Amino acid sequence: MSLADRRSGVDRSEGFGERLLGQLLDRAHEMPPRLVAPLIAEEVALVGGRDVTVLLQDYARELLVPLPGRGLLVCDPQEIGDSAAGRAFLHASPVETEQSDGVRMYLPLLNGSDEVGVIALTLDTVDGDDRRLLRRLAGLVADILVTKHAYTDQFFQARRREPMSVAAEMQWSLLPPLTMSVPQVAVGGAVEPAYRIAGDSFDYALNGTILHAAVIDAMGHGLDAATMATVTIGAYRHARRAGINLDQKYAFMDRAVAQQFGPDHFVTAQMMHLDITTGLFQWVNAGHPAPLLIRDHQVIRHLEGPVTLPVGLGGDTPESREIQLRPGDRILCYTDGVTEERDRDGQPFGADRLITCVNRLGQAGADGEMRASALRLSHTLKQQRGGRTSDDATLFMIEWRGDNPTDHLANPRV
Repeated sequence: MSLADRRSGVDRSEGFGERLLGQLLDRAHEMPPRLVAPLIAEEVALVGGRDVTVLLQDYARELLVPLPGRGLLVCDPQEIGDSAAGRAFLHASPVETEQSDGVRMYLPLLNGSDEVGVIALTLDTVDGDDRRLLRRLAGLVADILVTKHAYTDQFFQARRREPMSVAAEMQWSLLPPLTMSVPQVAVGGAVEPAYRIAGDSFDYALNGTILHAAVIDAMGHGLDAATMATVTIGAYRHARRAGINLDQKYAFMDRAVAQQFGPDHFVTAQMMHLDITTGLFQWVNAGHPAPLLIRDHQVIRHLEGPVTLPVGLGGDTPESREIQLRPGDRILCYTDGVTEERDRDGQPFGADRLITCVNRLGQAGADGEMRASALRLSHTLKQQRGGRTSDDATLFMIEWRGDNPTDHLANPRV
């Protein structure tokens, strides 16, 4: 029986929904991770839902893979972008498909603005109250999954489609959420090869009205590179939280790497600030490829400027550069593994082909939501390289949306 039928003509959806979500929250606090799946299935059944499937993104972000558990329907992995579940994931928006036995709903599991995956369920019929309640239920389920993720390996194991190196284990534990979105700014990142990433990493934090971000590439491969990346990101976070400026961050990171690894090790790095109210973008470059400025979905220039030595080599104090962004502008940062990979003919991929791919996606209207842009570009580049990723290849994109004073507390979504 659907939620609408249960009401017998009396709209009590808000009260019913409050009790349902409150019950789920109360029960979840001390729920062992192994019981999360049956709890989700049980709560969905209370609104007339059945055949519940929880799909999590795999580490390569190519498939949505089912979370096993009592009460959940375990289906085949679903392709991101080429399935109803994949469309819901890419666009962070519910998708409904008509079936002979009702309506199959796919709802994105949003934790903040980052996506955990998708929850799918079937209802006899769907009305506006069902959609509102299920959207809120999906948000709470996402929060529960993220919270319980810290206490178990169950979700890690479900997301893996192949063995993962120790270096990659370290890097994935180091990375922040791959996407973030607020009215003024959005970020999205992608790393390849997902199961063998070692020396590449990125980090960001939105502190007040300033977005702080960094992209790094530690020399070497395997555990040595992963260890160096861990120290570098740790030093960056420490310096960032101390409130120091860009050139001082470089000096702090430089000392940390030099003291830990000696003078023959280094990390290329790019550190950035974006004032999300004005669009003023500042950056320093420590031996890293120059980022690209994308406007109206097309690359218009490299953001060239003074370059100091990579972190760890004791370079001069870096000179920061700045540019005034326009609403909708994007900054694309990448590591040299993106452009130096060789194709089937043995030719380097190159920055020109990277720009061509960015422009083609823009012309096709395929850049779309920021949540999906870095992922689509990463997959497109991998295809263009013939599936090869012999070195770490990382993308990190920032979009400035313009100053938006919307007060979400005063304007709740209903």
